[in-house]
Amino acid sequence: MRCFSDTWLGPRAVVALAVAAVIACVGGGWSVVAARRPVDTTPADAAIRQWVRYPSIADHLSPQAELGKRLFFDTTLSASKRMSCASCHSLAHAYGPPNGRAVQLGGLHLDRPGTRAVPSLRYLDHTPLFSLDAFTPGSEDAEYEGPRGGFTRDGRAASRQQQAAIPLLDRNEMANADPQTVVAAVRDGPHAAMFRQVFGADVFAHPAQAFADVGAALAAFQREDPSFHPYTSKFDAVMSGHARFTAQELRGYALFNNPRKGNCASCHIDVPGPGGRPAPFTDFAYAALGVPRNPAIPANRDPHHVDLGLCGPYRRDLRGQARYCGMFKTPTLRNVATRRVFFHNGVFHSLRDVVAFYVQRDTDPRRWYPVVHGKAVAYDDLPPRDRGNVDHADAPMDRRPRDPPALDAQEIAEVLAFLRTLDDGYSANAGGPALRADATMAGGASGSRHGAAGVDSPR
Repeated sequence: MRCFSDTWLGPRAVVALAVAAVIACVGGGWSVVAARRPVDTTPADAAIRQWVRYPSIADHLSPQAELGKRLFFDTTLSASKRMSCASCHSLAHAYGPPNGRAVQLGGLHLDRPGTRAVPSLRYLDHTPLFSLDAFTPGSEDAEYEGPRGGFTRDGRAASRQQQAAIPLLDRNEMANADPQTVVAAVRDGPHAAMFRQVFGADVFAHPAQAFADVGAALAAFQREDPSFHPYTSKFDAVMSGHARFTAQELRGYALFNNPRKGNCASCHIDVPGPGGRPAPFTDFAYAALGVPRNPAIPANRDPHHVDLGLCGPYRRDLRGQARYCGMFKTPTLRNVATRRVFFHNGVFHSLRDVVAFYVQRDTDPRRWYPVVHGKAVAYDDLPPRDRGNVDHADAPMDRRPRDPPALDAQEIAEVLAFLRTLDDGYSANAGGPALRADATMAGGASGSRHGAAGVDSPR
């Protein structure tokens, strides 16, 4: 990115300057003030309310996006008639799962468990198209090339529109038999008239196109409604000069960026993107992390069931390409502290455990993996032939048994303090995330009461 001049600065250099600027600006507290920026006397809370208040913003949605909003919360689009998109992607939980289940329940009777944890639908706006050989802007290694982009955890959907089709048709989720069934549900449902107004009076005479239009409407809602990209975290407030990091948060921020400590920023990019858009906290790339197998997923009772991410079972075009087996897309860390399940298989329920796993995975494998005949079976959720794909090159996962971990307990607490600054809904007056987009998004979002239902088996 270009910063303050025509001189090109690499992302790590930008971060170093940013941290230095933060430290330099300390005075009576920990603060960041934008260079040469006039003092903004507008209360931060007022700006946050302007971003997240649903009734005023809803008036500015296009007709297609307004239709998509109604379809998003419409339970009649599921075979059970009790599940909507919002059942799994809860507005009250940053469009992520509404409970602590590793996988959600769906199907005709809401009794079919999935195999993957539900991801958040926030901050997907700048997701690039999938590529196997792509440069990752903002990554620590300027030479990095590898899989990048696409929607869902294995990147097989090229757009939000294609992504929307997956839960509508999956038997473990909304469980519609085929696209025609979905179109019939819309035709016979409460939004048929609006659907005709948006897509044409004869839209239901062309079921294939009508099904694509359902996805287009859902994609428009996610693209246009600010609740999917509010940028109202404390981190954003600090970067704009409207808030201050605490001393603990600032230390965590430094550890987050330190390439020999947390090294989180090498994958979770924390510098502005093209055009100065806010930091995405993901590089949209893929990695094999070797997370433990989760016995809470019913499918895992079958020892032959394996989820290999890029090379199957849901993505089929990369089957047989062994070097990609076990790789899943790096999610954004925005709102990560609001989550109750982590990683693609929901194996962890504590953010502290997630950070500890990164730094102790190989220094203390017995803590994370089953022990057989006195030896930890590391990376046990992958077949032995694919365990060589697990990342050992990048800190903090470059350690060996009995090496000291990259972070100690105090440093883990400091990183956690920084990660909590990435949650949306920060209130400067309250000193924390008090104003949430989910609390002000009204509009009859009926899907929230069905929060225990849903599934994300193929995402």
